[in-house]
Amino acid sequence: MNLLEPALWQPLALGFLIVLFRVAALVALLPAIGEASIPARVKLAVSICLALVLFPIVPQVGPTELRGTQIFILIASEIGIGLWFGILLRAFVFCLQTAGSIAAQSTSLSQILGTAGVEPMPAMGHVITMAGFTLALTLGLHVSAAGYLIESYVLFPIGQLPLMSDMAESVVKQIAWGFRLAFTLAAPFFILSLLYNLTLGVINRAMPQLMVAFVGAPVITAGALFVLAIALPLMLRTWAIALFEFLHSGALH
Repeated sequence: MNLLEPALWQPLALGFLIVLFRVAALVALLPAIGEASIPARVKLAVSICLALVLFPIVPQVGPTELRGTQIFILIASEIGIGLWFGILLRAFVFCLQTAGSIAAQSTSLSQILGTAGVEPMPAMGHVITMAGFTLALTLGLHVSAAGYLIESYVLFPIGQLPLMSDMAESVVKQIAWGFRLAFTLAAPFFILSLLYNLTLGVINRAMPQLMVAFVGAPVITAGALFVLAIALPLMLRTWAIALFEFLHSGALH
């Protein structure tokens, strides 16, 4: 048997590329790995490794079933499905960034150190986001992502086109849920800001001559950093639990 015969390796190469298109589209939006600061070569290497893991597991479309433009339609659908599942995961990144922005705006720390990342983001938001990415990778994000991809093939096998209305509805629901989780994570800073402003208002009414802004600025800065040190572990734990619960069961719901 000659392994270089096209009849042997062409179907395998085509099947691997079809799997790779969906995997690469998801990896481009995967938290931590799909960030703009990550080199494209690293994303490509991760995509190829995940595709090699999934290729023997995923049921393939026979080469005799594909004719002409059907191959291009199949590739486009696989890329679209991968992007859809990636956007659902990307909502968790938006959640961390939004929580950091809410926390920074509530405690008047949004302009300290400017932007520390590729995307415009307060320094506090950058710290929270990077800590979340580090925790997710430490807990085995790449392994859970492989299982998430396998579930995507259970929901949408190769060659099956999803309904655009269902995809749009699920994305809207996921983003709305992400905003709710972001506000929940930033709640301690919002409460601190509320108490701070109420206290300054009472002091200002009692002592109009006192420059409360000069007195209160160091207090809110120190309080925000203290709350960040205390609340960050719980925030990251809540976020990580939600992320991995979605990776393990959310793809089918």
